[in-house]
Amino acid sequence: MVQGHALTRLGLALLLPLAVSCSANDDVSSPSGNGGESAGGESAGGAASAPLPSGAPYASHVESFSPGDGAGYNEDQLPDIVLGPPRGGGNLKGSLHVLALGSGGEIVLGFGEHGIVDGPGADLVVFENAFWPEGDASQVFAELGEVAVSEDGKTWHAFECDVSGDGHGSFPGCAGVTPTLEYDPEALIPLDPEQTGGDAFDLAEVGVGRARFVRIRDLRTLAPAGKASGFDLDAVGVIRAD
Repeated sequence: MVQGHALTRLGLALLLPLAVSCSANDDVSSPSGNGGESAGGESAGGAASAPLPSGAPYASHVESFSPGDGAGYNEDQLPDIVLGPPRGGGNLKGSLHVLALGSGGEIVLGFGEHGIVDGPGADLVVFENAFWPEGDASQVFAELGEVAVSEDGKTWHAFECDVSGDGHGSFPGCAGVTPTLEYDPEALIPLDPEQTGGDAFDLAEVGVGRARFVRIRDLRTLAPAGKASGFDLDAVGVIRAD
């Protein structure tokens, strides 16, 4: 996880366990309830779908999952744990409803019959469990991921992610930076990143007009730490679909 410039190494070490366990008020399972071992290689979720609200614009299936070092948290709940809408905790706490990809791990999600299409502004949004320690956005507790899109699942177009950041809590082009907010997924269609939180991406930035798959890859911004390492994926939503 990447911190704002003022946090010390000691502070980072103290905050690390909060990545997937940052509030006793969260209504999802605790780390102690998920001790499944990582597969250590690629596993696929096929086309198994989570129960989605009617017309819900979220990923519908897992094409593949290649866990990295320190993966394992909530892997036993695949594929549903990353399908459908996110369960955001707001700016001050991260959700436990996530899959830890592990250091360098990656996952590919599909959207069934629908594709993501380019339009004015952002076209998709990636939800992680970043949060702001003590409400300070410049010190965002973020674990960065690279986002790539594809029409055929073979040729990928990756958004350029600036892992060095701007020193004020912003990491342009990266996922895992903006906290996921609490919202009603039944009511908020189409998605509005201002109301959902998460990191929004515009297909025009990578020269793509349509995509059917999204790949997220952990960028190894922290060394593995137990079975909750790497990018913590909650969900991927489609802002513009065909």
